Amino acid sequence: MTKRRCIPWPDKRLRSAAIEVEEITPEIHAIWRDMIDTMEAMPGVGLAAPQIGVMLQLAVVDASDKRGEAIRMANPQILHASVQPREHEEASPNLPGVSAVISRPRAVTVRFLNGEGEVEERDFVGLWATSVQHQIDHLAGRMYFDHLSKTRRDMLLRRARKTA
Repeated sequence: MTKRRCIPWPDKRLRSAAIEVEEITPEIHAIWRDMIDTMEAMPGVGLAAPQIGVMLQLAVVDASDKRGEAIRMANPQILHASVQPREHEEASPNLPGVSAVISRPRAVTVRFLNGEGEVEERDFVGLWATSVQHQIDHLAGRMYFDHLSKTRRDMLLRRARKTA
């Protein structure tokens, strides 16, 4: 098991867009394994490569009840999002000690390169959809609190500084 360190906010890499993955290589599989180990150790339901300082469009998500069902994604893109919202309390290991209720589409259809290097389209609903959207935000250099009003975002970041 190789658990990696999550880089702390406000590291500039958390505000930078990740680079597209050209092909699925043994190195990509090794990064995904480390990401899954890191996600499981948090414990969390998803992790994007920039969170551990790897600036590639890689994400893992496992919102299953029994765990061990992580989906590996490279270059994920949302093709369709439902109009029905779902609220969920979100947090990040990059900014520990704080969280916020975020409203996102309840379901999304996502296209990505899977572990076999094939283009896959998959529908995600509920917590799976929330986590996938959260990870795609990270790949674009966005954090969950960017979905808050400026006032609520400033309050959250002040609270985070006090707990650090």
